[in-house]
Amino acid sequence: MDVLDIERFVGGWFIGDFEPSVLRTKAFEVGWKVHHRAEGIQPHLHRIVTEYNLLAHGSMTLNGVRLSQGDLFILHPHERVDAEIHSDIVHVVCVKVPSVPSDKEACAPL
Repeated sequence: MDVLDIERFVGGWFIGDFEPSVLRTKAFEVGWKVHHRAEGIQPHLHRIVTEYNLLAHGSMTLNGVRLSQGDLFILHPHERVDAEIHSDIVHVVCVKVPSVPSDKEACAPL
């Protein structure tokens, strides 16, 4: 068994076409994203990847939809992400298909 500290990985991303990773693959990315209310989440979109997400802890509104712990949400290519975090902290488990680390475009706030 191997045991690794998530702090070794950039931004919580630990599987995908980047280094460091526990599994380097172009097929998909996996990350554990932790966001604090004060930090927020920058509005953005992806042109290629589809995101499959689990809100593992906390609550937030994403694109006008109120989400709470246990909700699954899918973000499609070209779908803008506008998020408001309601709890002090949220934990999101994110899978992106395929792995294209450069596929993130910042958007101006609404």
